[in-house]
Amino acid sequence: MLALVNTPHGSTPIELREIADPVPADDEALVQVNAFSLNRGELSSFARNKEGWVPGQDIAGVVLRQAANGNGPAAGARVVALVDDFGWAERAAVPSHRMAVLPDSVSFAEASTLPVAGLTALRTLRHGGSLVGRRVLITGAAGGVGTLAVQIAARSGAHITAVVGRPERAAGLKELGASEVVEGIGAAQGRFALILESGGGDSLAQAIRLVEPKGTIVVYGNSSAQPTTLSFADFRGAPNARIQTFSYFTSEAEERFGPDLAMLVSLIAGGSLRPQIGVERNWRDLLQVGDQLRGRSIAGKAVFRTGAA
Repeated sequence: MLALVNTPHGSTPIELREIADPVPADDEALVQVNAFSLNRGELSSFARNKEGWVPGQDIAGVVLRQAANGNGPAAGARVVALVDDFGWAERAAVPSHRMAVLPDSVSFAEASTLPVAGLTALRTLRHGGSLVGRRVLITGAAGGVGTLAVQIAARSGAHITAVVGRPERAAGLKELGASEVVEGIGAAQGRFALILESGGGDSLAQAIRLVEPKGTIVVYGNSSAQPTTLSFADFRGAPNARIQTFSYFTSEAEERFGPDLAMLVSLIAGGSLRPQIGVERNWRDLLQVGDQLRGRSIAGKAVFRTGAA
């Protein structure tokens, strides 16, 4: 089968090559990959991994063979799935508990945006408890996680301040549910019950000054690659506030992946969640699109169709 293979010492960081088909374990299904999405953080993984490794976590496609233990979707089911890696291939071995069945009304492209970005948005927002009438600040609001978090928070009854890095990235965020959009976290006013923070550096330092008493800052990224200096005194205006770290694969119990994916799928099917696909291309164009994603010239998610699509 064809796969996008890591080539850290080659002329390009990845190449489309023929590799052996995966051999699923007893609790894994064999899935034909029709579409996958690219997460910005995956772009830095090429240099960290060895020759021959296949990246990819977010996939959507069709079950070719059900897991040998009889669990999970049957052959022929349309599914969205999360894998640790080896997702950028024509076929993938997928743990049966990390899949959700897709109704015909949800496309493979839409579904492929959900595993990493959708689950991050859903699970970071859960740290805020009930959001009805509460103020929520979301940094990186125009990105893959941000556009989904804005919609889920709005559906939960929150008053949302969306933070973007450039004016042009504000387009469409109010239509998704943001109450206000500001350029840079320094422009945010007042205090917030929940802050989703992905910038790190000065952005996190500013977030600490904006959280309300007993509020929560969920740190799920550090796109600035900068450290943050903080002091106990920074919390004088927010007694008993907390900084909550977020580790994606261990954020909740392993068996929750399937049900949470199913919940997100149901929101799309019901019309209350609209994945924002900034670009949809053939997987042969991944490096070109990756440069655009790295430069933040794409709002929302980058989705790719494989040869099976």
